[in-house]
Amino acid sequence: MARRKKGNIVNGWIVLDKRIGMTSTQSVGAVRRIFDAQKAGHAGTLDPLATGILPIALGEATKTVSYAVDGEKAYRFSVRWGAETNTDDAEGTVARSSEQRPTMADIEEILPRYIGDVMQTPPQFSAIKIDGNRAYDLAREGEVVVIEPRQVHIDALRIVDMPDDSTTVFEAECGRGTYVRAIARDIGRELGCFGHVIALRRTRVGPFHEDDAITMDDLEAAGQAQDGGAALAAALRSVDAALEGLTQLQVSQQDGGRIARGQSILIRGRDAPVMTGEAYAMCRGRPLAIGILEQGEFKPLRVFNFG
Repeated sequence: MARRKKGNIVNGWIVLDKRIGMTSTQSVGAVRRIFDAQKAGHAGTLDPLATGILPIALGEATKTVSYAVDGEKAYRFSVRWGAETNTDDAEGTVARSSEQRPTMADIEEILPRYIGDVMQTPPQFSAIKIDGNRAYDLAREGEVVVIEPRQVHIDALRIVDMPDDSTTVFEAECGRGTYVRAIARDIGRELGCFGHVIALRRTRVGPFHEDDAITMDDLEAAGQAQDGGAALAAALRSVDAALEGLTQLQVSQQDGGRIARGQSILIRGRDAPVMTGEAYAMCRGRPLAIGILEQGEFKPLRVFNFG
């Protein structure tokens, strides 16, 4: 006999506005406890000192995490000039310093070099794996970590404020694997003034925006409300919320039954999509599976099981 999993069957996304000081893992654990959910995961780690969008998948939504992680992300961050730290943020110790301060014109002159496909070396304190170990674990043990540069894509990088000559506020839009702390470090090195991030907020992850977000305080209040779970249910986004970049395929109940059993279906009729590639099937407002469209056929690869 299969052992019954602990917790409730909860399926969907919580777009959490992560509070400062919490790790991503702690945030996932807290959300899971509030819902008493069987399964949970997050889409894209946020540093403890960062705030903002941390999409948390519950239940069957965990099958769609990769689509959120692969989506474009947006950040607003403040850089303090004059010092570079070993963590590239305010949590670390100063590694080198400078009395030099950049003007807005100095920064704007070099910003184009940090837009597009650029080579970037992740911070020493990062989640990059080296021989099976996280770089931050090795760095905390005092080991000198050698991390190879890798190509990342930055769609936009702009100055939005410069409140004083030692601080600049930026906004960035970038692809997976980009480290904002590394952007600050590299700009500071190129300008000779050095720099590190003192505030970081993620404002978007793929289809999830600030307007969608709920704070931990509000989520905890919803969990304590005497309303039969209505407040928590209202905070939950649908399982397919992360799939807006894929073709949506509406299918009949008969075809839906075949897909639920992991079987392929033929796409017929004048409204049949001519596209090929990844898609997801829907029936009566419920997602059935993520799969591949090719040669007039939908082949399910990941089937949702709502119990």
